[in-house]
Amino acid sequence: MRTPPRSLMAAVAVPLALAAATAVLKAGHWKLYADRHRIHLTPVARRSCPDCRGTGGWWTGGPFPEMEACGCWAERPELCIRLLPLPAPADEPPF
Repeated sequence: MRTPPRSLMAAVAVPLALAAATAVLKAGHWKLYADRHRIHLTPVARRSCPDCRGTGGWWTGGPFPEMEACGCWAERPELCIRLLPLPAPADEPPF
């Protein structure tokens, strides 16, 4: 029995699309989170950054040290695409 060309192309296209998306996310230094309500892309620190060397920031001195975020990821916006609306919260408690 011969496989129709459309289903064969779909069987090849899906893994190729996933591999391409993975490569683009890695090259652009993005982290992907997806569920049925949203697709969320957050920037990741670059390992080749000369300032933070991939750690994402550094600790400031003083009596109350704080983490200062590096510009290689902190100045890039997060992207969120809503897919389905979130369910409305119930007006009364469940119990």
